Amino acid sequence: MENKEKILFICVHNSARSQMAEAWLKHLAGDRFEAYSAGIEPGELNPVVVLAMAEVGIDISRNRTKSITELIEAGNRFDYVITVCDDAQAEACPVYPGVARRLHWSLPDPHAFLGTAEEKLAYVREIRERIRILVLDWCRRDQPGK
Repeated sequence: MENKEKILFICVHNSARSQMAEAWLKHLAGDRFEAYSAGIEPGELNPVVVLAMAEVGIDISRNRTKSITELIEAGNRFDYVITVCDDAQAEACPVYPGVARRLHWSLPDPHAFLGTAEEKLAYVREIRERIRILVLDWCRRDQPGK
């Protein structure tokens, strides 16, 4: 059996965007890739993100936020690192050492959005769908082993 490529999604807090990207990759192409996520300053898992993912049948309620330091210290190596910070946060968006391929997907931070609970959920749904499309497009372009 061929080894799966290991993909790491990173953002600042590992509470929303990177968690959704990890979950989508596992859901859509877990047979081809091992997906992980981490952040530079892990926070609390965003409950609106948990709800939005549950709406599409993906349960991330038991996920925990992780730090990049934790993954480095554990000796993890990745084939791809995809940062999912927005361009305004790009300077603070972490970089993982020793990676052959790096990508950046600029996505807004759901935590920064102010509004009612309903408005926040609608906003997170939009980001969830953008991430789903980015993951699908990336999987279509990527040909493991080639």
